[in-house]
Amino acid sequence: MNKEKSKLFRKVNTTAYNVHHNFGGDFKNTRNSKKETLEQTKGKMFGKKERGLDYTPLYRFLLSKVGANWNEVFSEAKSRLDKPDPIFEIVALNESEKKDLIRTGESSYFSGLYVDDDNLLQLSNPNLNAKDMEPYCNCCTHTFNGKLFGTG
Repeated sequence: MNKEKSKLFRKVNTTAYNVHHNFGGDFKNTRNSKKETLEQTKGKMFGKKERGLDYTPLYRFLLSKVGANWNEVFSEAKSRLDKPDPIFEIVALNESEKKDLIRTGESSYFSGLYVDDDNLLQLSNPNLNAKDMEPYCNCCTHTFNGKLFGTG
């Protein structure tokens, strides 16, 4: 049985309290202008921004593949995504782009990753963990690689 693997992204819950997706501004600013644009004549109302996608499953997948061959990891991740760009938000291909910590949401953080000289996926800072981190506010639930921190 050839079972297709699950996608590495999901739609954000848009009915949750205080979830902002930066809506508006794409079509509404052009519809009453005097100069006709392609959007007005053809009726295209699609936006230029992509909204409502959460790549947390991708980041967890990449963290689970630390130490694996980068070409194999990239090939699998790319096949399970809508586009490959989110991979490079957390993975650096060279030393100068390497980051210890990646902020993916208002209070969600993940370890930065990089590809080493042996073409293996590695943690940018393997000593970084949730116990060492401090939240910037007391009102939010903060996570690091899916683990809560600052709730004590």
